[in-house]
Amino acid sequence: MAGRAVDLALCPTVLEAALLAEFNSRHSRHVPAPAGHAALWQLAHAEPTAVVLLEEAHGSTPRETGAWMIVTAQETIGTIGGGEAELRSIELARTLLAEAKDHTTAKLPLGPQLGQCCGGHMKVAIARVDAEAVREALRTGALSLWDGGPVAVERRGRPVVVYGAGHVGAALVAALEPLPFAITWVDARAEVTWPTVGRTPCRRLAIPEEAATAAPDDAAHVVMTHSHALDLEIVAAVLQRPFAFLGLIGSGTKRTIFERRLRERGIDPDGLVCPIGLAAVHGKEPAVIAAATAAQLLTLPR
Repeated sequence: MAGRAVDLALCPTVLEAALLAEFNSRHSRHVPAPAGHAALWQLAHAEPTAVVLLEEAHGSTPRETGAWMIVTAQETIGTIGGGEAELRSIELARTLLAEAKDHTTAKLPLGPQLGQCCGGHMKVAIARVDAEAVREALRTGALSLWDGGPVAVERRGRPVVVYGAGHVGAALVAALEPLPFAITWVDARAEVTWPTVGRTPCRRLAIPEEAATAAPDDAAHVVMTHSHALDLEIVAAVLQRPFAFLGLIGSGTKRTIFERRLRERGIDPDGLVCPIGLAAVHGKEPAVIAAATAAQLLTLPR
């Protein structure tokens, strides 16, 4: 039973539901973030850890070749597509860890045998990893599961710089964390003024424009600080360098004012997106704005 979540709908009493919820949280914790070498290194230091890699994907499959996830006795990070195929892969990985084996492979037809109707075929490679091997992968970006075996590559997410740690900034960072983005989060205020929580650290930067200057040319910038004057300085800094996207929280009126002030400085405002978020999504709640903006960023060419 260990490692498999229990359906709470099957519990006849609130007490049993609470007990099983606690069991699930201890024995089958899933982190909905992309698998990465840094997380793998931390886990491999602490406990027996395996990597499940989608080595081959033919036909219609829920993930592409090269997708991989991390599995321990009580935790998984990332996904190779979910469903019964992923559950079987997790079970195989945990069996491998329990039996102290090095690696194995499995072919998974996504048909009636697994209760899935995708119609494709998957081949997964599963291997126990150790911290020293992962340390090298942190340097090279690639982890060979065994000598001559398949390689788990850390795919670089698009850099996104979020300026501002207010309600919307925090909601946006939370929305971006499980997505294929490399997040830099900055705020000019002291932590005690606006504390933040979550997996992504917020860097306190007195002059946030410095983050714009240091960002790679393919970065997306989303500006939503506590100060319109500060917003203007950040936008001006981004517009004077290469960027993939520049979004500014605010209304059409704010955009008009910013465009005029930028032109007064001799800066072309072309490329500034304001308001931000997909136009088809309505609502001003922080989580709604964050979801609409995250979806907008996902439309950028990768």
